[in-house]
Amino acid sequence: MIVGLTGGIGSGKSTVAQMFRELGVAVYNSDEAAKTLMVTSDSLRKEIIQLLGESSYIGKNLNRSYISEQVFNNAELLEKLNQIVHPAVKSHFKEWVSVQKSAYVIQETALIFENDAAGQYDAIVVVNAPQSTRIERVMKRDGSSKEQIKSRMQHQLPEEDKIKHADYVIQNTTLKDTKKQLVKIHRELLSKSQ
Repeated sequence: MIVGLTGGIGSGKSTVAQMFRELGVAVYNSDEAAKTLMVTSDSLRKEIIQLLGESSYIGKNLNRSYISEQVFNNAELLEKLNQIVHPAVKSHFKEWVSVQKSAYVIQETALIFENDAAGQYDAIVVVNAPQSTRIERVMKRDGSSKEQIKSRMQHQLPEEDKIKHADYVIQNTTLKDTKKQLVKIHRELLSKSQ
């Protein structure tokens, strides 16, 4: 059984993913996998350099700030980059799933609905938090300004739309409450995956 875990920027997806890991669930982090593949795959590296230029890498490492600058306000370029990276992640995820032993697996990914990928999952969990909380978390986490964060939020589907399409919603305000909601969902998913 494959479960998608998503939520807007600052919602607490990674915190929730870690809680699932602590319960013994195998969790695949799509962002981390994409970053790794962009560095380790020679074919991806070549395609990215072809698309965005030599400055995409500093030595063997990804030049993330350069890539972000290139694609942030250029939807066409971002789409082309996604067309290079997403198929590689999808293929890597399938390989990863084939060797997992947990009753169900989770793919943590930010853009399930934005990428029309909802059909790939047996269930979808959306992590949500009030916008003010999400902005505060991201400001603390990576030093972005409120304006930068709001701009990034505009590139994502509104939370209410994600919630409408979710099988489960975790309101992530306090860790204790989040854990309680998560354990209930975990039990349901375990019974469904039997």
